[in-house]
Order: sequence, then structure tokens, then C-alpha cells
Amino acid sequence: MLETIKGGLVVSCQALPDEPLHGADIMKKMADAAKQGGACGIRANGTADIEAIKEYTGLPVIGIIKREYEGSSVYITPTLKEVREIAEIGADLIAVDATNRTRPGGIELPEFMQTLKERFPEQKWMADCSTLEECIQAEKLGFDCVGTTMVGYTAETAEKRLYHDDFQFLKDVLKQVKVPVIAEGNVITPEMAARVLELGAHAVVVGGAITRPQQITERFMSEIKKA
Repeated sequence: MLETIKGGLVVSCQALPDEPLHGADIMKKMADAAKQGGACGIRANGTADIEAIKEYTGLPVIGIIKREYEGSSVYITPTLKEVREIAEIGADLIAVDATNRTRPGGIELPEFMQTLKERFPEQKWMADCSTLEECIQAEKLGFDCVGTTMVGYTAETAEKRLYHDDFQFLKDVLKQVKVPVIAEGNVITPEMAARVLELGAHAVVVGGAITRPQQITERFMSEIKKA
């Protein structure tokens, strides 16, 4: 999959149960619309969506399962249970939270990744990171690529954004990490997507700016109210 998406746009097609577009049938059509627009891959949440999108579009899929556990703030593919569910349906790349936060059951990332590589030796892995240190560690642990997905979504990075200072965080990661770096997180304009690829990102993932009409509408309304 990494070669397929190199230099391209991956569209994140996700809708949670409380959102109007929730459902595999809707998401597969959203993914098909993204494909027709030129997307080279899809990021999807949940086995039903992943299976439907792969069958309907034929595009490679970055698979995740968002699931919350008491006592841990990690919710993107947090345990072996979610990994097994995704691996069994053939996701091309599985993304997991690779922050320094403790996983459910008190498991730390090095132990978790060692288990994954032993159980699923042929699977490819994406690390969803929030700091430069996490990206460096993810590479050392054997992840096939790292993503900037979690910047701004952890307590440590709450005030940061991927796009600050002309994507300085991404530039720092690209200098320190040799595995492919996927730019993801608050990339909300075509210009921003083009810029991260220009800087050297392997690929760019865009979600809400394309596939969440409620968020797009909110941005329009925010500017209208200011006017």
C-alpha cells in the first residue's frame, strides 16, 4: 500500500454512530466519490466500513477501530482485540495509537508492538503519533510508517497544530525519521495538502474537510457570524 499512496491523497471516510452519515453503505459511497476525485487510498474505521469500502472501491485501506476503554485515553486500535478484527478482514495497513500513553490493561507501546509483530508477521503498521519523540520511537519499534495524526489530540500537545509555523513539526519529523511519514491532522485546505507533499511527506490524509459535511458547514457558519 505504501507504494500505491506515495505522493498522493488518502481520504479518511469515517462517521461515528451519532453522526448523520454513519453506516457502511454510506461510507463505501463516500469512498467511491473520493476515488472518483482522485484519492489513491482510504482510511476507515470499523470492520463493516473497511470491508465495504475495499469491496466497493478496490482502493487500499488504512484500517482502524475506535474503541474506548476505562482507565486509558488510547482509543485508536487500542488492544489486540481490535487489531485481530482488522487483520482478519485484510486491511492493507493497520494504524494504531503510538503515543506514549498507557494502553488499556497497563500495556506500554513497546510490549504491544512486539506482540503484534509476533502474531501478525506479514501485516504492515502505521504509527499515529503526536510528538517527534514518539515518531522516532515508532521507527525503532518497527512500524512501517509514522503519521502526525495525534498532534493536538493529547494532553502534551493540546495547544499544538500540525500546520503551525509552516508545518515545522512535520519538517522536524522528516529530518529525524527514515520510514515514510504520512501527514495527517487538521489538513483542511487543498493548499495545505499540497504543501505537506512539497515538504516531503510520503502521502497526506484528509478527513473532515472532505467527508464530514457538518464540520464543513460549521466552518462556513463561523465565518458568516464573524461577518
